[in-house]
Amino acid sequence: MNTILYGMGRTLVSLYARTMFDLDVRGLSLWPRGAKILAANHPSTTDPFLMVALWDEPVSILIHDTLFRVPVFGKYLQQAGHVRVVPGEGHAACEQARRLLAAGRTVVVFPEGDISPLEGGFHPPHTGVARLALSTGAPVIPVGIHLQRERIQLIATTVEGQPDVARWYLSGPYAVTVGEPLRFAGEVEDRAAVRQVAEQIMQRIIALAQESARRMPARLAAMVTGPARVAEGGH
Repeated sequence: MNTILYGMGRTLVSLYARTMFDLDVRGLSLWPRGAKILAANHPSTTDPFLMVALWDEPVSILIHDTLFRVPVFGKYLQQAGHVRVVPGEGHAACEQARRLLAAGRTVVVFPEGDISPLEGGFHPPHTGVARLALSTGAPVIPVGIHLQRERIQLIATTVEGQPDVARWYLSGPYAVTVGEPLRFAGEVEDRAAVRQVAEQIMQRIIALAQESARRMPARLAAMVTGPARVAEGGH
């Protein structure tokens, strides 16, 4: 990982986040130091970028292959230590994530595997997060995100000749609730156990996202007179 590039990217994203978002981040004091798996829901394309800005330690994010294929930006993601997730090749991404965890790096995973439904709700979880937790013993930190869906902008683009539609959330209230660490033990070969762990993680994420949603009306009311950014333990 190029630490200089990572630091530059984090500085730029943090500046943008503090300027354009009304951030409400709760629960950062609950998590342990050292390698861990941050598992969050995924309401917008913006989420991976804000994950870099919110935490005060370097993280590697599992990011869809599409962004890695964007000229220049894709090279930055690679150099900054993030993990490329190619459809149908999730095993390779998990192996890279395992190596990062073993080296003491924190990894960010979006168990839904895709951006949440635009109309609301959540996708069923993929099992990668459970396999990572069971194979490494790293604690899983569930993270629940809520934002104003009506502010999401659908922006059509083309990557290497292929059309794509990103769901950018460029400004507005952004609430995040971090839960207590979850630890799991079991055999990665036990498919039923792996699925159960994945579901347990996702249910906790959903509960935290709902907690973030309950705070949103107060944030919107505060924005009428001016945003009051709250980042408990954050930067």
